Amino acid sequence: MGVEQAPTPKGKQAAKGLKQAAAKDERKTEAETGHQLRKGAARFDERSKSSDGKSAGAKQKI
Repeated sequence: MGVEQAPTPKGKQAAKGLKQAAAKDERKTEAETGHQLRKGAARFDERSKSSDGKSAGAKQKI
């Protein structure tokens, strides 16, 4: 849930904290690897590959 969509002030604060923590973790990972993480659809495909090496789209075509 996005920060703007949270129905209560406590929810807005929690969403904001989660977003900040995710951004911090992403910056840390990018610093460790030496390159930026993929964004958008490319990131989804990268993360959706399972141990068999097939992406989610490839599996749906079967």
